[in-house]
Amino acid sequence: MTDVTITHHDQGSRGEYHAAVAGSDAIGRLTYQRLGGTDRGDVLVADHTLVPTEIGGRGVAGELVKALMADARAKGFKVVPQCSYVEAAFRRHPEWADLRA
Repeated sequence: MTDVTITHHDQGSRGEYHAAVAGSDAIGRLTYQRLGGTDRGDVLVADHTLVPTEIGGRGVAGELVKALMADARAKGFKVVPQCSYVEAAFRRHPEWADLRA
């Protein structure tokens, strides 16, 4: 696994998780939309996971999703996996089932 640093950029109704890889200027991103005040509480719609080819194949997308799920668990929100990568991650990690909206 490459050294990956994840940062969260919350912009209110939208936000992103960024993944920086040591030795590269490329940034991986997981973007979302926030739906607040639903009958299920705060919900984030994970809509895109984007990893540039120069940092691909190093587990970057997986680290982005792990950060999203850790925040969901810690902050008490649910996730709608609109992005196909996040959908696949839910299938690979049944321990995250309670975080799915």
